[in-house]
This record gives sequence, structure tokens and C-alpha cells, in this order.
Amino acid sequence: MSKIISSPTRYIQGVGELDRLAQHTATLGSRAFVIADNFVMNMTKDRIAASFAGTDQQFKMELFQGESTKAEVDRLSELCRAFKADVVVGIGGGKTLDTAKAIGYYCDRLPVVVVPTVASTDSPCTALTVFYHEDGSFDEYLFLPINPAAVIVDTAIIAQAPVRMLVAGMGDALSTYFEARAVSRANKLNLVGGHVSAASLALARLCYDTVVQEGSKAKVAAEAHVVTEALERIVEANTYLSGVGAEGGGLAAAHAIHNGLTVLEEAHGMYHGEKVAFGTLCQLVLENAPIDEIEEVIEFCLDVGLPVTLADLGVKTIKEDEIRKVAELACADGDTMSNMPFEVTPEKVYAAILVADRLGHMYKGT
Repeated sequence: MSKIISSPTRYIQGVGELDRLAQHTATLGSRAFVIADNFVMNMTKDRIAASFAGTDQQFKMELFQGESTKAEVDRLSELCRAFKADVVVGIGGGKTLDTAKAIGYYCDRLPVVVVPTVASTDSPCTALTVFYHEDGSFDEYLFLPINPAAVIVDTAIIAQAPVRMLVAGMGDALSTYFEARAVSRANKLNLVGGHVSAASLALARLCYDTVVQEGSKAKVAAEAHVVTEALERIVEANTYLSGVGAEGGGLAAAHAIHNGLTVLEEAHGMYHGEKVAFGTLCQLVLENAPIDEIEEVIEFCLDVGLPVTLADLGVKTIKEDEIRKVAELACADGDTMSNMPFEVTPEKVYAAILVADRLGHMYKGT
């Protein structure tokens, strides 16, 4: 019974790290294919050019069009090959980074460097790309053979990002321990095809404890656009602890329910981690978790501003047929609901969603 832990080759976090991008990529290649969306491109292009100036390295920046679809990966992969790149760099949010990882994979497995400009998901550290359809609904996972060669996090940039994105990252990180615990109890496989190790569970637990203890302080720092120790710890939890903990611990109901929620048009404006936070509450209901555990999760979500009701996700009117569609998709073949330590049916998920919603209203007093 193999136990496997997977992680990026190097994780680098600190103020001003983007200015050392060329230094960080020098050991990986001399022709960097860099992708970013329009906003990030305008924000970072001068700093990137300055980083490569005076070196013998070359780089080419290309615009990422905003959605991690298979068509977008194909388009950018062709440009990457035309440039004869030997390293791929993605700068931006989760979908940009997922696209960069897929480009590296399809371009003869080039090394990939990811530079998150937000700490909104744990995707930077994982050997995983999530594909979406053009309309934003979930398509499928692409499990990659290796993790990024380097993850570079400039916390000064993170501190300038919208606070909501940092909080969304806390929502994604919130699920890490509970999903790893469920996978371990079920003796199922993690995201890299191994069983859950003690180290993975420990990282997942540290992720949860850090988020609960440091989350509100980090939110205040982000609101002031300054870097504090609490912010540094939350960035590490959202990015590294959650990413490595989730990969080694596996995914279960929380992320499966997130995938189901993507069919709700009203929720399309919500971030990944916001939907995962509500999915975490649903998973705890499915598990019939102790009430003090449920209370701690709800109180944390209310404290930092994460959704605890369907209304918080934009679903103002609950329609039975739509929630049943969510439950059906959450239980789809190949998704991670099968990693729960007991049989889960769409009917059980439907019930858990409604109960989680009512619990959220109860604690909000609405």
C-alpha cells in the first residue's frame, strides 16, 4: 500500500519575489513563455522585463483569454511551440496557472513556474488542471504527472489584491483537512494515486488550524494592503499547505459539491473557494459531524465573510429541480464524492445542501 506525498520542487514566498523571476527560472530554461490575463499583463510586464534585462535569457508574453478551456490551452500551446520555449510561466489567478500547467504538459512536459497574484485557491502547488466549459461550468480534471517546478509568491502583490480573493482562498483551504480526513477514513486514494500519509494529514490539519487562527487578522492586513506575519501565514496556508495537503490527502464531498454548484447560473459570479466553503459545510452535514465542529466552521465563515447559505451564493430562490441537478452532478462518476467513507447518493446530497443552508440561516439569524 503506497503512501505518496506530492509537492512543487521549490516554493518561494516573500516580498518582491516577482522582481527575481529571471533568477528563479534560470536553472530551468533560457526561453520563457509567459502567460497572463490582460489586467495582470499590464500590472507586471515592466517588472518582468526588468527582471530579464541584462541576462542571456529570452521571454515572450502572451495574453490568456480568461477561461481554462481545452481550446485555450491548445491555442497557447501552439504559440509556446512556435517560440521554442523551454520553460512555461503562468502569472495570475487560478485559471491562468491551471492553463500554464496544461501548456507545459502538452508541450513535451516542459517545466512550469507559477506566480500567483492572488491567494484565492490552492491550485498553484498541485499537479492538477481544472478544465471548464466556455460558459464557466465544470468540464473535467487533468491530472498531471509532475507538480510545478517552482511556485513563486510575491506577498506584496497578494496584499494589493481584492480582499475577497484572499478570503476565497481561506474557503478553499478550509476544506483541506475535512476532505483528507474523509479520504483517510475511507482508505481511498489521494490525487496522486497513493494512500494518505500521516504527513499529509498533519499538513492538512495545520492548514485548518492556521486558517481559523490567523484568518481574521490576515483579512484586516489585506484591507490595509500591508504585509504582516498573519498575512504571510494565511498566504502559505491558502497556497502551500492547502495545495500539498489536498494533493496528499485527496478530495471528497466539499469539492464534488462545488462542481455541482457550477450548474447554478446565479452562482457563476462566486469564486471557487466561496463555493468550496459552502461545500465544506455540506460535507460536515453529510458526515453528521459533531455540532461543535459545524459551529466552528460556520462561525469562522461568518467572521471572514464566506458563504454559509445558498442566498450567500446568489441563489435567492431555492428551486428543487435545480438543487437536485447540483446533487446529481456532485455524485457524477469520476468525481470525488466516491472518496467519502460511506455510500453517498444524490438524495443524501440534496438533503445535506438544504440542511446546510438552514443551519447557515439559523446562525446568521435570518
